[in-house]
Amino acid sequence: MRKPTCSRCLTSVTLCAALATGCPAPFAQAPPSPDPGPTSPVAIQAPIAIQAPVPIAVAPLKIQPTPEQLGDSMLAQKRYQAAIAAYKQVDPGTADSWNKLGIAYQMMYNLDEASRCYERSIKLNPRNARVLNNMASVYDAQKDLPGAERYYRKALRLEPKAPMILRNLGTNLMAQHKYKKGWDLYKTALALDPNIFGESGNPRVDNPASVQERGAMNYYMAKGCVRAGQTERAIVYLRMALNEGYTNPKKIQADSEFAVLHGTPAFEELLAAQSEPKTAGKL
Repeated sequence: MRKPTCSRCLTSVTLCAALATGCPAPFAQAPPSPDPGPTSPVAIQAPIAIQAPVPIAVAPLKIQPTPEQLGDSMLAQKRYQAAIAAYKQVDPGTADSWNKLGIAYQMMYNLDEASRCYERSIKLNPRNARVLNNMASVYDAQKDLPGAERYYRKALRLEPKAPMILRNLGTNLMAQHKYKKGWDLYKTALALDPNIFGESGNPRVDNPASVQERGAMNYYMAKGCVRAGQTERAIVYLRMALNEGYTNPKKIQADSEFAVLHGTPAFEELLAAQSEPKTAGKL
């Protein structure tokens, strides 16, 4: 496969990490950092996800942690260089440890090494949907959108009701200007998890995209937030879509998805502030 090189900025990519211990999702995960709670989205924040592992119970002080346990702790603390050093000491490497090593490399924007680690993990366990998602996120980071789509679809064949992967594939399709297909996946993800568009506290990697692509994704993110009842976040995404020239107040008012926002002071102020028309993309 083509080895990607690093590039930064667009849809936030959420990585999934597999761990053999307990997990809240349908597949095992490796340890994430604590959820900081809802925050306002940033301008290029559409959802492509990389989730890190579930915290492992702290071993008693008298017991020396294993290299993998040490790596999990460093990854949870976002000390990625230290995590890399620890995971490299895992011998023999497992599908889980290679995946988590890939996450640490990806968070350092070393996509070549991240891809190599995910390949090793997939070779050891080709049926881990979350590792396939992570490999897809590397392709997304390099704007190889068809390549990323193939891996997302492989992941969905294994976990067809995984909201995060549905959301990721939806964002990927929107980046390919397949807006209706992408929005359909967003709606499916929302039906499974109404909070799928919320901030998760998981590590994120940015991908490059044009202003038009960012505007389109922000517009559909706003729709997703409305469906999830996150009206304040929806207005923030609409503001970004307007500023990026993807839409205009008239089209927003005519879109039935945003009917619930009519009469909301923040929504009316947003539309009133757009005094000059902007060139809008096709919706």
